[in-house]
Amino acid sequence: MAETTGRPSARLREMIDGFQVSQAIHAAATLGVADVIGEGRRSAAEIAAKTGADADALYRLLRALASVGVFDEDGDRRFALTDLGECLRSDALEPQGDWARQIGQPYYWEAWDHLLFSIRTGANAFPHLHDGMSVWKWRANHPGESAIFDQAMMGISRSVASRVLEAYNFGQFAKVVDVGGGNGAFLAALLAKHPSTYGTVFDQPHVVVRATTTFESAGVAARAKALGGSFFESVPSGADAYLLKAVLHDWEDGECVRILTAVREACGTARLLVIEHVVDEPNTDRRSKFSDLNMLVMPGGRERTAAEWRTLFESAGFALRGITPAEGAPSVIEGAVR
Repeated sequence: MAETTGRPSARLREMIDGFQVSQAIHAAATLGVADVIGEGRRSAAEIAAKTGADADALYRLLRALASVGVFDEDGDRRFALTDLGECLRSDALEPQGDWARQIGQPYYWEAWDHLLFSIRTGANAFPHLHDGMSVWKWRANHPGESAIFDQAMMGISRSVASRVLEAYNFGQFAKVVDVGGGNGAFLAALLAKHPSTYGTVFDQPHVVVRATTTFESAGVAARAKALGGSFFESVPSGADAYLLKAVLHDWEDGECVRILTAVREACGTARLLVIEHVVDEPNTDRRSKFSDLNMLVMPGGRERTAAEWRTLFESAGFALRGITPAEGAPSVIEGAVR
């Protein structure tokens, strides 16, 4: 594992150098190293032959990652997956490889490189770097990057779906609309768990087009459909529940009110279910607080406390009915029309 001591300077140095680890994991994930290693143990030369990498450089990458516990190196320079490395496999129960691939993309890295700009100005870094263009518009103009991002979101959905679905009973609803549901990964998991529920995923046309394949792979295509459009304008009506998973944290309050207003106009007496992190008390909750910085530099949104969620709901005509936490995953924040 990582070489650390109890000295504050050593612990801080490890944090400072953290980008080196994330970039190394990005490289391994992009090459598909974990899938090549599989359940066995392979030499760097074997892995390099299958991934198209330079054998010596790949060995240096793998031994570095073995030093932080991602791989295990034996005395013959052969590598196996550890529990951490298993999460980089494409068939992992809670896959992290697609997100590792995403965070190393140059446009993503560049936005984080301008975090200081955002802190000094309070402005979103991405449009500052791209002539005022939002990250959503930029990805729409770069289909390859959009596909990488969508795959990363699918991986995250797979990682958190089981925990969220265990924490909250979505089976009480006959029909759900997943607003901003991307390629349908979360909705597919929901429908697979609740065979009497029907669902619709609603997102931008260039995104939602991939949902049909997701539904077919999950065996729920007969109970699912995909619709394209803008959630700033309107959303499909007629459901018992409207889901917004990892959507509202991408936007500042003004845009969130527009989205929620569109949902309110469609939902009648249906339930609103926002699946997001709830920022916890001081000196805790690293994940949501660093995600908040990611919102600042990339899409321009923010993570929110329980009080901020309540205020946001009320601004759009909803009452916050309760928050159901899910261990190691976002909470289900439940609302109803006031």
